[in-house]
Amino acid sequence: MKIRDWGTATGMESDQCTMDTLKEDVRTLATDMEQLLKATASQTRQQIAQVRARAEESMRAARIRLAEAQESALVRTRAAAKATDDYVRENPWQTLAIAAAAALLLGFLLARTSDSE
Repeated sequence: MKIRDWGTATGMESDQCTMDTLKEDVRTLATDMEQLLKATASQTRQQIAQVRARAEESMRAARIRLAEAQESALVRTRAAAKATDDYVRENPWQTLAIAAAAALLLGFLLARTSDSE
């Protein structure tokens, strides 16, 4: 797998949908919690129980989405690590040249920063 292919192979498009869904679940949870706080101020037990049930359902949904997002991130990270490893093994000299260029650039920037002080 090439580095440029790992994003499409892991389904990053669907991950954005998952993140959007997770954000919506958190918003819903916040709304339900606000309603629960308002309901406990002066409402009957039945109304409190209804709002609490909605809040608990929102919490469960948010936990499920969070677990899915965490798993998705783990899968993408592993795919990126595998793609990087494959690239380094297939192109050792290019990798060495890139690392040397990055080190040279970093050294130049650090030397320039210490000269200005």
